[in-house]
Amino acid sequence: MRRNSAKVNGITVSYLEAGNGPTLLLCHGFPETGDAWRAQIPVLAAAGYRVLAPDLRGFGASSAPLAIDVYTVFHAVGDLIGLLDTLSIERAIVVGADWGATIAWQLALMRPDRIAGIVALGVPMMARSPIPPTGLFPRTDDALFYTLYFQEPGIAEQELERDIPATLRKIYYGASGDAGPRCAGDGTPNPFGMVAPARGMLPDLPDPAQVPDWLASGLDTAVAAFGQAGFRGALNYYRNLDRNWQLQGSLDGMQVSVPALFAVGSRDPGMAIPGMERIIADMPRLVPQLHDTVTVDGAGHWLHRERPGIVNEVILSFADTLRADTATWTPA
Repeated sequence: MRRNSAKVNGITVSYLEAGNGPTLLLCHGFPETGDAWRAQIPVLAAAGYRVLAPDLRGFGASSAPLAIDVYTVFHAVGDLIGLLDTLSIERAIVVGADWGATIAWQLALMRPDRIAGIVALGVPMMARSPIPPTGLFPRTDDALFYTLYFQEPGIAEQELERDIPATLRKIYYGASGDAGPRCAGDGTPNPFGMVAPARGMLPDLPDPAQVPDWLASGLDTAVAAFGQAGFRGALNYYRNLDRNWQLQGSLDGMQVSVPALFAVGSRDPGMAIPGMERIIADMPRLVPQLHDTVTVDGAGHWLHRERPGIVNEVILSFADTLRADTATWTPA
């Protein structure tokens, strides 16, 4: 596994690379970097694939422009297309988790000519909402949804950067299956829920006394990456939710036309969002070539890290099926 960089779309994109063969493009989420795929990269490469795991703009060693409005999903899609162009890759399967899944869905929607298929972890394909997203998120007199807490520049940065090792431990653990069964009223922590601005996001999240092996693996690398880049660029993705909605008006009514697979942990906090089960059940309307929906019992939001063996098997089974169909995927 080696780290390289490329000048694309007006910025520098840093990426991990391994293997040769048809390309698998791995897109990380928040708060992660391309290193979050460390349990996938060598396995997928050994199976005969070229694997690319970029740090998205604003994360890790990639450029982090200061302007908030250059962190839309359209910019992220442009970065990934630019990376494929720079490396002379005609088509790829894209795999995404968390924000990476959102970006992967949009990449497949906008550029099916470059994407042979998509594997999305944790975040399903969703129809455009009737109003801008920030108008949908809940708020009370004392608390607001975490995405709203992230909107004001500087506030979340100050909290998250105060003690980066503790920040990452708490967010990773709090959204994982190890945090609890996530049944109604059971007290399972959730970093992606309501936040009291007076307290912040982190005080109500546990800092595990015994760090699970999957969390410990790569933690020091993530701490170093966010210590260098900070959280501003990463948080700017959330500050473009309404701007994404405005821009996506041009895509309203389109379907993801490439083969797809969706996987989610049964203890993913996203599953507790009202209506999520219906959104997942309705996905074939938006993704007519959805091959399967896989639920991994006991796993949480970081499916690729908590259950790497299962995720590797799912990716390879899906990719091998497409690889056998040369009409679907011309390897590059």
